[in-house]
Amino acid sequence: MENRTFKIVFAFLIFLGISSYAQKNSKKSFDVKRNEVYIDSMMTNALEKGFFPGAQVMMGNKDAVFISKNYGFQDYSKKQAVKNEDVYDLASMSKVLGATLVTMRLVDEDKIKLTDRVGDAVPFFKNTPIADLTLFELLTHTSGLKASITFYQSLLSTPDGAPLLSDKKSAEYPELFDTMYVNKNIIYDVNYLSFTPKENWIQVYKNMWLNPEFHKTVYDQIANANVNPRGKYVYSDLNLLLVKEMIEAKTGKKLDQLTNEIYTELGISKIGYNPLKWTSIENVIPTELDNFFRKDTIRGYVHDEAAAIFGGVSGNAGLFANAQSISVICQMLLNDGKFQGKQILKAKVVKEFTQSPLAKGGIYRGLGFDKRKPDEFFKADDFGHTGFTGTFFFMNPDNNRFLIVLTNRVNPTRTNRIMYKDDFMAKIWKQINK
Repeated sequence: MENRTFKIVFAFLIFLGISSYAQKNSKKSFDVKRNEVYIDSMMTNALEKGFFPGAQVMMGNKDAVFISKNYGFQDYSKKQAVKNEDVYDLASMSKVLGATLVTMRLVDEDKIKLTDRVGDAVPFFKNTPIADLTLFELLTHTSGLKASITFYQSLLSTPDGAPLLSDKKSAEYPELFDTMYVNKNIIYDVNYLSFTPKENWIQVYKNMWLNPEFHKTVYDQIANANVNPRGKYVYSDLNLLLVKEMIEAKTGKKLDQLTNEIYTELGISKIGYNPLKWTSIENVIPTELDNFFRKDTIRGYVHDEAAAIFGGVSGNAGLFANAQSISVICQMLLNDGKFQGKQILKAKVVKEFTQSPLAKGGIYRGLGFDKRKPDEFFKADDFGHTGFTGTFFFMNPDNNRFLIVLTNRVNPTRTNRIMYKDDFMAKIWKQINK
């Protein structure tokens, strides 16, 4: 008996030694100092050239975080340095970290199928031109829906019927919005918008509420937005708006409730929709000066206008998070759906969603996840997503590494696209995968 006990203890000690060695060896094989120096130099250059006012960067593998740093300031006033607990507007990263993550859980639990059709799941779309679209087509962006619709612009008008925007600055069009100038006499539709709270109306911004009846016109527009050939890849926000509708109809729960259930299991708290409900405004990084719709620098509310008209909870955008919370999700996905001994998602579901099922047809997209045609920066198995506000996260399952870079490059304006011309995120991703 004593001999058997000795063997068990001896085997356990060997296992601990191997595990400890594997973790140390994993970190050893990644030159932390060299990569940190590279990232520091990239960030110094980016801040000097005005790519963005500040950033959070986190890099690690499935077992550990190797680099975690903050750079610069929350905005160009340079009053507040970026802190660990600060949360960024993730924009389209929400597609993966919100609606897609929930869909994976529901597929895992057999509560929804990739073959499920929009019209069968959501009664509103039953007898519409998009009724036959499948969840698979929505997640792979092969539904044929147009790229986007500026729903909110139908809430705006001018007294004399003049255009809302002009490509030339003038006394009538003094303020810049993106690359256009905004009519100074814009009127809001009082049937749908109010600047004081109204019962059952949806808060769009700190001083703006929307009549939920407007959503019917939104759904009507989506139902008739199938303008591209079905099966062709066209990246569209509308796809994830519909994914949200499908999962909410299937479960009877709201998207933010469903995501919070997963985040709670993972033990992360600096991630969610409508950040002012769970953190202070001082910890929310500001985004754009919106001279068009909300007439303010957006802070504490979602930047994306489509997500805004859904009260900040949408399939296409709406999530805010810090890098640390996202890193936990990365580690869970790289560990085949497991985190700290808990199986959050089945390994086969993680594999199914992060592969490229349509690669033979030249479409490299995963299910919800962004994947790229292999090039000098990205490998075939890499997966993740980016966001319009200047956010990026990617994972490499071949070496189990991940990178998260959160910025607010749209502050003070979305016209700032310098970092894209520089391949800024892609260069860092390439470096840490050497």
